[in-house]
Amino acid sequence: MSLKETKKVDTNRYQLEITVDGEKFREAIVQAYKKNGKKINVPGFRKGKAPLHIIETYYGSEVFFEDALNLLYNDLVEDAIKESGLKVIDDKMDFELVSISKEDGADFKVSLTTYPEIELGEYKGLKAEKKAVKVDAAEVNAEINAMAERNARMVTVEDRAAKNGDTVVIDFEGFVDGKAFDGGKAEGHTLVLGSGQFVPGFEDQIVGKNTDDEFDVNITFPEDYGAKELAGKEAVFKVKLHEIKVRELPEIDDEFAKDVSEFDTLKDLKADVKKKALERKKKAAEEETENALVQQIVDGIKGEIPEAMFENRLNRSVEEFAYRLQSQGLNLETYLKYTNSSIDEFRKTFRPQAEAQVKFRLALEKIVELENITADEKDIAEQYEKMAKDYGVELDKVKAAIPEAEVAEDLAVGKAIDFIKENAVITEVEDKPAEKKETKTAAKKPAAKKTAAKKTEAKADAE
Repeated sequence: MSLKETKKVDTNRYQLEITVDGEKFREAIVQAYKKNGKKINVPGFRKGKAPLHIIETYYGSEVFFEDALNLLYNDLVEDAIKESGLKVIDDKMDFELVSISKEDGADFKVSLTTYPEIELGEYKGLKAEKKAVKVDAAEVNAEINAMAERNARMVTVEDRAAKNGDTVVIDFEGFVDGKAFDGGKAEGHTLVLGSGQFVPGFEDQIVGKNTDDEFDVNITFPEDYGAKELAGKEAVFKVKLHEIKVRELPEIDDEFAKDVSEFDTLKDLKADVKKKALERKKKAAEEETENALVQQIVDGIKGEIPEAMFENRLNRSVEEFAYRLQSQGLNLETYLKYTNSSIDEFRKTFRPQAEAQVKFRLALEKIVELENITADEKDIAEQYEKMAKDYGVELDKVKAAIPEAEVAEDLAVGKAIDFIKENAVITEVEDKPAEKKETKTAAKKPAAKKTAAKKTEAKADAE
């Protein structure tokens, strides 16, 4: 068993010729016979009881060749790759059989894709800016107010009429041309007035009503309404208002601080909020500077990067997204249905990110190689301990799951970033407030549609 030849056949593409001697191959034939011989019928023998030489005589000496080679294949290729010193990026290999016989063994070729051979431009003395961050009182107060919002409670209002922003509990039943329609009835339904959950006009007619009032709400369903039998129709809803509730915010004082944190005073809570906000901003500014520096190196990369690397990274991104969806109670198929997208269109959205990630990693790995950057045993041990703590898993299990070589490689890449920064000219600049703009959350559950097309939901047809 040996690597016979390593041949470069194209950019980032190599062909390995691998041989296995006759003795080893014959041993594999015996193993294949023991594994699959029970399935073979030979006249004069009970099924699976014919000796190996009888089966070979009856079906041909090559009857177990394919099974035998399959038993050896993975180990043969793995050993050949190690012997060649090539760094392979995927397991999609082209196979070509050169020769095979029971006496001489087997000789075959595999073609595989390897890591690209790239060159870097300048990676020392790069220039970049770094934001001098700060946290002002308004930001601290905004976070404290958000904490108060999260700890608000609902209280019943009995001394006034309903108004926009209130939460009401109602019964309703809808009628068109004097007849109740399917899905137009609900009891004890909770509705936030002004939310636009129901069709235009419905919520406005509850404003000004008091608890226990019974009244009619007159609306006209939109022409483009989801339920075609109701589109454009006038409807009357019989409504009873059971309860009016408002969100009551807690007083922001020392007692509030004790309730929502480990601190005894509001002053200490604000100091902690400020400290954490400053840490987040510093980390973000640091990452922004790092990305700017590495991007300059990426822009100077010379070399052809195999498509397989982008595809592998893209596949991982899609898998990670699907996993986040699962944690929110969705699957990818449902998400694509909600967003009216195909899997191919969805994958395209990850392409730019995948390309950037691959190029960033290649650039940093090249610097690791050029500067002979390594992680020592202490670094590796500390990283294992950190992962065990972060994952909440025993240290031994983490070590068993993640190879030390992989941990060492990731640490070296991290040190490469430090090397770039240490050898760069970084100018600190004032942090300017960012313009507000709408952002999309990656794995956010799609909002419910404002439609009453589903007749099975009572609230839907009141929308």
